[in-house]
Amino acid sequence: MHPLIAGAERLTDDVVLRPASLADAEVLARAFRRSRDHLSPWDPVRPESFYTTEGQAERLRAQAEKSAVGLVAPWLLLDEDAGEVAGAVTLSHIAPAPLLSGNLGYWIDVTYAGRGLATAAATAVCQIADERLGLHRVEAGTLLDNTASQRVLAKCGFEEYGLARRYLHINGAWRDHRLFQRILNDRTP
Repeated sequence: MHPLIAGAERLTDDVVLRPASLADAEVLARAFRRSRDHLSPWDPVRPESFYTTEGQAERLRAQAEKSAVGLVAPWLLLDEDAGEVAGAVTLSHIAPAPLLSGNLGYWIDVTYAGRGLATAAATAVCQIADERLGLHRVEAGTLLDNTASQRVLAKCGFEEYGLARRYLHINGAWRDHRLFQRILNDRTP
């Protein structure tokens, strides 16, 4: 686990944001299976193994290795009452000074969509990125037609700064993305 992201943040009465761990593989796989159709327009094409407990354990182990050296900070949104994953947020490509930046990615389980959880989680992660990780900025990208995600970023104080042609291979093709950033602070590194 990234040394600076320990602990949980309460997002709602029943949902907390906490670091992902290997023990989450089963509930994470269940959430991905439940949300597969919902997420497919925004995700890369995934192998069948991705949707299994073993596939998620492998993915979580790889994240943990990167997290231990400060390159990635992965969190899950957990519904404490139901014992289910409600979504995830990851800061990846965390870069040291002079850049002090990370890339924000997030998704919400289909059964939890529309409750403001993405906004709450992105806001909390930006605060952690500023106060605990000491980052200067956070960036994010969305597909051109992902207006829901663009609204989340706008609510969280992100500003659009560019367009990346054929940026990521999503849903079977190279897709253009709108690029956003949030400047967290102007501290000297």
